[in-house]
Amino acid sequence: MKTISNRALFCSLAVLALAVAGMSSLQAQQTAEIKRTVLIKHDGSMTGHEAVMASVEIPPGLSEAKHTHPGDLTVYLAAGALTVQIEGEPTIDVKAGEAFFVPAEKVHWASNKGSVPARTIGAFYVEKGKPLSSPAK
Repeated sequence: MKTISNRALFCSLAVLALAVAGMSSLQAQQTAEIKRTVLIKHDGSMTGHEAVMASVEIPPGLSEAKHTHPGDLTVYLAAGALTVQIEGEPTIDVKAGEAFFVPAEKVHWASNKGSVPARTIGAFYVEKGKPLSSPAK
């Protein structure tokens, strides 16, 4: 019967622990997704329009796909930090407590390059019945 030295056993356990930690990290990255929640939707004072407020949470390391909205968007960043790109404009870095504006139909996206989730609250005033967000063409 062959015996394993304490050092070999320790090295084997260390490699196993690193492999398990790596798989857990990979699984967490694979299950992380951007969460969007409509907080309120209400008929507006202009016929055929509605006011919508929504929250978006972007986990660390994730980016939104390029998209547009049918109306102007005002966003408050409640937590974390984002890099925001609006086509045709300079990239902006936004941190918690700051706000930014996206004009209607402008292609844009946000990336969370930080280490904590970025949480936003966005307000729209849009034509009723149109999708709130559409993939960029």
